[in-house]
Amino acid sequence: MDSAASPSQAPHRAGFACFVGRPNAGKSTLTNALVGTKVAITSNRPQTTRHTVRGIVHRPDAQLVLVDTPGLHKPRTLLGERLNDVVRTTWAEVDVIGFCLPADQKLGPGDKFIAKELAGIKKTPKIAIVTKTDLVDSKQLAEQLIAIDQLAVELGFEWQTIVPVSAVGDKQVSLLADLIAPLLPESPPLYPEGDLTDEPEMVMVAELIREAALEGVRDELPHSIAVVVEEMIPREDRPENKPLLDIHANVYIERPSQKGIIIGPKGARLKEVGMKSRKHIEALLGTPVYLDLHVKVAKDWQRDPKQLRKLGF
Repeated sequence: MDSAASPSQAPHRAGFACFVGRPNAGKSTLTNALVGTKVAITSNRPQTTRHTVRGIVHRPDAQLVLVDTPGLHKPRTLLGERLNDVVRTTWAEVDVIGFCLPADQKLGPGDKFIAKELAGIKKTPKIAIVTKTDLVDSKQLAEQLIAIDQLAVELGFEWQTIVPVSAVGDKQVSLLADLIAPLLPESPPLYPEGDLTDEPEMVMVAELIREAALEGVRDELPHSIAVVVEEMIPREDRPENKPLLDIHANVYIERPSQKGIIIGPKGARLKEVGMKSRKHIEALLGTPVYLDLHVKVAKDWQRDPKQLRKLGF
């Protein structure tokens, strides 16, 4: 590095960014590619990111904290309305908003709905991120870039920049970080170097279990699963070099009829969920884990304010 870029001239920047976009636009995948570790849960089901999972990108010149908001959608339930309020508040508080638009899908009503909301948030710089560019040829990509540019013109705002990326092929992901960094306020790092996320560990563990429980489940369940980690306690009487963490968690569904789907024939599915999530949890916490999973029915929890509070919404 030459002396022109020495720390005395270039102030360190730090701040918050969030990625928005309709379900499956590649938000969580992008977060993971930037942070370099699996933090946000990725699932091919819409509405799986419930909590504000923050991934942290540490760079010599900047620290970027990624706030993963749930997707904005037209609410059908109390949970939907709550999620939407969370989204709007978050958008108003971050330093940069990245709007993810998949390269392989024409702009639809969902995108326009979000863009309209974005147009109402005046002060925050907005970057259009064209994801999944590995799935299209250059002509299709060019058409998408023009359409995205046009969308802002129609709604009376301007993109700070439009960036094509492929998180899967890692193409231009670091370029994206280069473009976001200067938009952040001057500030010392907000989090210590080793931190990848500031979500409490219990919430992240619950998310990993929920992701495993969603995989391969028929379409009627995506919204109906909530996971609560009741406790995480180190097993007593273990030698220091062989720790074991006991995790007790409940998977909540809305109706008794869904219980069989989650548990599977002779409990096979639940066992599979336990094995899958345990691997990810052990990688996250860096310690062997004993996972105790139970499936419980919380009747119509999405529509009941008391249940929503209990399940952490």
